[in-house]
Amino acid sequence: MRRQPQTSQSGRGGEGKAPQAACHRSAPALRFAALGDSLTEGVGDPVPGGWRGWAALLAPGLAAPGQPAEFRNFAVSGALTRDVAERQAPDALAYAPDIASVVVGVNDTLRHTFDIHDVAVRLDGVCAALTRCGAVLLTACLPDPGTMLGLPAPLARPLARRQRAVNAVVHALSARYGAVHLHIADGPWVADRDLWSADRLHPGERGHRLIAARFHALLAVEGLASGAPPRHEPEQPPPTRAASLLWLLTAGTGWLARRSTDLLPQLLQLAAAELQHGARGTSARLDLRASQALSAALAAVTAPVSAPPLARMGE
Repeated sequence: MRRQPQTSQSGRGGEGKAPQAACHRSAPALRFAALGDSLTEGVGDPVPGGWRGWAALLAPGLAAPGQPAEFRNFAVSGALTRDVAERQAPDALAYAPDIASVVVGVNDTLRHTFDIHDVAVRLDGVCAALTRCGAVLLTACLPDPGTMLGLPAPLARPLARRQRAVNAVVHALSARYGAVHLHIADGPWVADRDLWSADRLHPGERGHRLIAARFHALLAVEGLASGAPPRHEPEQPPPTRAASLLWLLTAGTGWLARRSTDLLPQLLQLAAAELQHGARGTSARLDLRASQALSAALAAVTAPVSAPPLARMGE
């Protein structure tokens, strides 16, 4: 099960140090640890008592029938890459997983403090620590929230630019650490409303099942999943329009209010810059700045990587 670990030397100050924790195994069971934000926590896939999600759906199919298996979900809604590096990773390392998923970054793009260099260094530290302990990494690149929410172009472009940068970092680190990578940043599944919950930012049960099934297929090819794949069809009927509207008026309104105090003022500034550069015909400057920041971030954490993503949704 365990692959040869790889390491990385990186970082600015203390940001690039890998999370420190013991990673000694004490049990023969196959262990799967899930790190990340609301996507991995399971938001959009409700079950009695909370959320389930793609990672919990994937876990039962990793071990062969009769083989002991354990699953622990460390993901927390709203988590940033800093939270994964400083809070989740040390606990996951102490758990000593055989397989560990690290899917995070969208929330970073929704903060006024977004810095692709810091995102890259933190993710590099987490990936290095987990692979050094022998865990097989699962990663994914994600669609940008502006597209998912259908925001106007001046508002959507800055978020798309940021998410593209995060995805480029994830691609590079996935190649460096030999991760099993799932490309879900675009494609027909993003436009399929049947796969998404009412908030349009999180998959519904059907979407979570699709992600779990795709990860299982990739792991099975690598000989890392020996159990039955997750079912594609949902157990629960999709929410009614009334239920979706109720969610948007309650939890959705709360989400927007929390994000508005942090993101909205800067997002409006970013939108104003988009409009100004568009009027002057200098929009390419914004893309150039983002490209330069991304190049510097990648240079800080890894040697140049030319390998493509290991897999794409639907292939």
